[in-house]
Amino acid sequence: MSELVRFSVSLEADLLERFDQFCKEGKLATRSEAVRQLIRERLTEQAWAANATDVAASLTLVYDHHKTQLTDRLLDIQHKNAHTVIASMHVHLTHDLCLEVIVLRGSAQELQSLAAELSGMKGIHQAQLVVARAENVSYPHPHKH
Repeated sequence: MSELVRFSVSLEADLLERFDQFCKEGKLATRSEAVRQLIRERLTEQAWAANATDVAASLTLVYDHHKTQLTDRLLDIQHKNAHTVIASMHVHLTHDLCLEVIVLRGSAQELQSLAAELSGMKGIHQAQLVVARAENVSYPHPHKH
């Protein structure tokens, strides 16, 4: 973690009041924590849009497990993308519906492609890709993923 640096920001009174309400409703400990989170979110969005090379995300799928061959196809695609699929969790919602959360890591382009492939399958009721972290990394990682 890098060194903590303090800086000041000038805001209109009504904007600060709205920001304080945002912090209160979000149960954020301090204004500083809120600003840090907002900056991280914006930088993640920007890196994702620029096809970041190191992205962590989750893909949540709700699907009908009675749909012919759907479960097998979902698993086949995940196995073919084992370098990108980090983990998954399967939950039975009803007799017919399952929820699957798939944790992904790779380039933005890889994750977008995989999410589109899985989300577009017949029998998928809902799909949501949530990007948790995205950076353009040009240095080798000191550890394996």
